[in-house]
Amino acid sequence: MEVSWDSVEPNPGHLAVVELQRLDKLAFLISQNVDNLHLKSGIRPELLAELHGNITRLRCRQCEETFGREEGRTRCRCGGPLGKSVVDFGESLPQKDLLLSYEHARKSDLFVVAGSSLVVTPAADMPREALLAGAKLVIINQGDTPFDRVAGLRFREGIGDVLPRAVKKLKRLVGLFE
Repeated sequence: MEVSWDSVEPNPGHLAVVELQRLDKLAFLISQNVDNLHLKSGIRPELLAELHGNITRLRCRQCEETFGREEGRTRCRCGGPLGKSVVDFGESLPQKDLLLSYEHARKSDLFVVAGSSLVVTPAADMPREALLAGAKLVIINQGDTPFDRVAGLRFREGIGDVLPRAVKKLKRLVGLFE
């Protein structure tokens, strides 16, 4: 049975990330997913870099601004043509999102990797940038990654099992009891 993209809903892992945002504990989110679930879950667009695009958005070929497909636009405000935002193999990543990702990786004090094998570059370079800048690294991924040996914390469980519990614990630590 094939499931349409627009019928998929955010899972407990997505909702835990939104809770971090609400607690002002999420500085930035770098995503390789194209499924729109981060935005659908409530992540603020200015805190999100979608390195591989988003199936529900179009991107300007000149200035890289994105628009919802439902807007029915064919041109950007700058006059540039709009095309799909999903990046196919061999295409360049959106430079604005890529530069923001590097910048935030270098500014982080804690860099959490959730659900990535960390083998696809340049996203796989972000933990290295964070570590070089002095950040602590946490990895939540069921499979091995090249950064497992240098992670301060390593979880081999599902994101939906780890992140909601971690956020609940964080809320207790900062005095926000449930």
